[in-house]
Amino acid sequence: MLGTYFTFPELLIWIPFITGIIAFFIRNGNSVKTFAIISSIATLAVSVISLFYTDVAHHPEFFYYNNVSYVWMPYIGSSFSVGMDGMGFLLTFLTALAFPLIFIVTNKSEYKNINSFVGLLLLAQAGMMGVFVATDALLFYFFWELALIPVYFLCSRWGGEKRIQSTFKFFVYTFLGSLLMLIGIIYVYMHTPSVSPDSDHSFYINAFYNAILSPRQQEWVFWLFFIAFAIKIPIFPFHTWQPDVYEQSNYPSVMVMSSVMVKMGLFGLIRWLLPIFPAAVAKYDHFIIILCIIGLLYASCIALYQNDLKRFVAWSSIAHLALIGAAIFSTNRLGLQGVMLEMLNHGINILALWIIVDIINKKTGVRKISELGGLAIKSPALAIFFVIIAFANIALPLSNSFVSEFLMLNGIFDFNKWYAAFACLGVVLSAVYILNMIQKTFFGKSNELAEKAQKMSTSQFIVLSVIVGAILFLGIYPDPVIHLTESTVSGLLARIPLK
Repeated sequence: MLGTYFTFPELLIWIPFITGIIAFFIRNGNSVKTFAIISSIATLAVSVISLFYTDVAHHPEFFYYNNVSYVWMPYIGSSFSVGMDGMGFLLTFLTALAFPLIFIVTNKSEYKNINSFVGLLLLAQAGMMGVFVATDALLFYFFWELALIPVYFLCSRWGGEKRIQSTFKFFVYTFLGSLLMLIGIIYVYMHTPSVSPDSDHSFYINAFYNAILSPRQQEWVFWLFFIAFAIKIPIFPFHTWQPDVYEQSNYPSVMVMSSVMVKMGLFGLIRWLLPIFPAAVAKYDHFIIILCIIGLLYASCIALYQNDLKRFVAWSSIAHLALIGAAIFSTNRLGLQGVMLEMLNHGINILALWIIVDIINKKTGVRKISELGGLAIKSPALAIFFVIIAFANIALPLSNSFVSEFLMLNGIFDFNKWYAAFACLGVVLSAVYILNMIQKTFFGKSNELAEKAQKMSTSQFIVLSVIVGAILFLGIYPDPVIHLTESTVSGLLARIPLK
């Protein structure tokens, strides 16, 4: 039945999509929350099972479990084609893991029209899954927009007082980026070879890889795709929407955007931009790495002076993502292998940071770092969790980010020693602002707000335990992820200029 009637990528899309639509019709708040948890756990179960069917080299039949193509619009050469390679398995697993953790840890939170809130979150999950498995450019664009639209409504309807202004800015940025990418997709499509007698051109990913584009054509179409992906990540100077949106949005939406949605941009760079425009990549790689390093240092310096916990985590995320972007354009094996591992690690670590911030906000009623202090006295377990998570964010040995950041910095060093030196400075700055925030928030002199803080709930303790367990496991034994994505890295390096 598996591979004949259904495949893993189809299930990963349709489970959250169908349950998301059903959620809109469940009026009872507690029932729809439970329904969302069950749906997300079902999606996670499918993702975990799929990891046992990744070895296509020794089991060719596994290919049909993970790839399928249906006739969609043959007259223009587009099909409903989905499939997963190592990177696809990795990012769909991250998406599948994040959502049940988010639903469980925020289960006690109350939102108006909770059925619509939950339904939109599940539809966003379906869209992100589609982005990570689409092997047709038009289908990729369809899911790209499907992931954006629910998040827009989530941020604009549930959030802070200035949510409308910040969400409008987010929408303008992402919509313009999407429009540029659509123009680029159509242009590349017009230069693709035909793969079927029904159409002169094709949207299939291999047709895009084999598109006949001169170096000069690549050099300008490259920017149409890059800007769209850079906005989503975001890369300096396309980052200005993010701190405002993160500050004004509700916590579940921020957790989704920060841990999973930004990976859509990184995925787009690796899956679409680098293989289609190798000549442009060779020309602009230094410029883009410089942009990323500027963004890394700039965001790190801004984070040093943040007093709002939400904005602090937002700038911290921008800094880490900038390092990943620089490693992608180092275009060598070490850098790209580190990127694969760090995409998973960043998703886990930043989700954990947002959960900690949410818990602090609920316990004390404030987000200002200057008003906090001494939380470790009343919440020692939370302090222990946070210290471990913070050490992972600064890539301490035995934490998950140590191996991935070490590989990325090695890749950047092989590309250019000076770039690596400035990137290392950004890593040092991350340690400074993280440790400074720990000192001010959890230690030091206690105050009335800290005295009112209560112990973590059972669900919060369980979720943080799972995340810390993942941090330690990946820090000690990252080999399964490296092995899983090795073929993706090799395939990418075969299509781009070697450094």
